[in-house]
Amino acid sequence: MNDMSNVIAPARDSRPTSVCVYCGTGVGATPEYMEAARELGRRLAEGGVEVVYGGGSLGLMGAVAQSALEAGGRVVGIIPGFLEEREGKMPTLTETIVTDDMHERKRTMFERADAFVALPGGIGTLEEVVEILTWGQLGQHVKPVVLADIGGFWRPLVELFSHMREEGFLRPGFEVDYCVATTVDQILSAIEGACVDEAARPGVADIDQL
Repeated sequence: MNDMSNVIAPARDSRPTSVCVYCGTGVGATPEYMEAARELGRRLAEGGVEVVYGGGSLGLMGAVAQSALEAGGRVVGIIPGFLEEREGKMPTLTETIVTDDMHERKRTMFERADAFVALPGGIGTLEEVVEILTWGQLGQHVKPVVLADIGGFWRPLVELFSHMREEGFLRPGFEVDYCVATTVDQILSAIEGACVDEAARPGVADIDQL
């Protein structure tokens, strides 16, 4: 994990103006994932919210960016130089930031975003969202983090957090604060700090209610 000293984000009094979307470069096993990615990108753009993402043109990553651009939105891609070819750097973005490495990429994403949404993805997506949850757990930011549980994709991770709690590794006062959303409507509410109900916020509520 990166040292996030001196980068604590203040509490926000208004809706986010930029959202970081973590997601995979694959399309996944069900069309539901791509549909959610396209809808999220479009609706963020329509709401005047800047999309910050990994800079690629493939899979869910490309779908979020392309739909936001087509809706007239601003899209900022942040990609390490060594991944430009592998992840198919999108050439039509509003802004592209090429970083030296993955650590700089993630820190820049953090600095550019007011909230974070994790769509389905692979190991890289998992690593990104777990790191941002850890920074929050350690008091380094108070930005909303949303698990977009499309088709139940993130349920195994939520269950793992429950297991950690049961085994005494997530203790009161050191909870992991995030929101679970199953639709784009719920995602948009959650990035403004409003989970649809406490059952969808297992970081501060009983996870067994999910």
